[in-house]
Amino acid sequence: MSTAILTIDLDAIVANWRALDAMTEGETAAVVKADAYGLGLTRVARALARAGARSFFVAVAEEGAALREALGPGPTIYVFSGHMRGDADMIGDMDLVPMINSLDQLIRHVEALPDQPFGIQLDSGMNRLGMEPGEWAAVRQIAMAQKPRLIMSHLACADEPEHAMNPQQLAAFLEMTDDIDVPRSFANTGAILLDEAYHFDLSRPGIGVYGGRPFVDARPVVTLDIPVIQCRDLSAGETVGYGNSFTASRDTRIATISGGYADGIIRAMGPKTVLWAEDTPCPIAGRISMDLIGVDITDLGYDPKTLELLGRHQCIDTLADNAGTIGYEILTSLGARYMRRYLGG
Repeated sequence: MSTAILTIDLDAIVANWRALDAMTEGETAAVVKADAYGLGLTRVARALARAGARSFFVAVAEEGAALREALGPGPTIYVFSGHMRGDADMIGDMDLVPMINSLDQLIRHVEALPDQPFGIQLDSGMNRLGMEPGEWAAVRQIAMAQKPRLIMSHLACADEPEHAMNPQQLAAFLEMTDDIDVPRSFANTGAILLDEAYHFDLSRPGIGVYGGRPFVDARPVVTLDIPVIQCRDLSAGETVGYGNSFTASRDTRIATISGGYADGIIRAMGPKTVLWAEDTPCPIAGRISMDLIGVDITDLGYDPKTLELLGRHQCIDTLADNAGTIGYEILTSLGARYMRRYLGG
């Protein structure tokens, strides 16, 4: 078999969620947008629901509909993008809770689905989604008369504990909501770890559940083992791959593995990244191409059947650092060609 195997540890996902849940006094939801950060919405959400999660967040109504089909009635499903044009039937039929981001969305929701619950998203300074303070002041009385289920905002710099933006946004959120008798949500993974002042009534961890920073105590969630297709010997001076970007400085043994940027193995990580054969690091040799990667196995002393890219030796954040990106991108880029194997759950 030449297909790489992506192993997803559902028990680790549940353990990470429970650990974050234990850090707050309120309810802990789970963010499962983008196909549960690329790991499989249905399997991940069902495991978290069995573990006790009763509220979930998705990005768009279509994700919410898929999640409702996976979980059935009961759990609350919040939609970050709010009530977009054309969403009314889906929101109503699938019992979704849109997080209203503007006066236009509020009017659209109340007119189309007057009895359907909704939440409010406020912009406390990130300038991405939500009503700004002036808009909120103008529509607050109207919105509150409709009894929103939740009011939330989002931190821009929660993964930087000393950043001045964090207390600035907290102060803005408090000013907009402190005299309102509605459950509030402000904490993503970073804010859960930041301080209890950010926790409020409902936290909504995302990346920490999936084993990424800033939750440094998270259990690793994914392992990626890539098959070796062919091995060959090079003499000193021979090259590997497109652009001759690797030149052998000695007699070298190269393994060609079945993976590439079409599988979400980002080209930029190549120069700094190694794969592992048990406890032996084997550096990438040459460019990462669409379906194939050359790996220097000279020091290994044998031809392996597979090499490990993610696992006990390196995590998503290691690869992210090598590629100059973040762990979120590594996870959500993992391709559809992998054979996926789930453990536990």
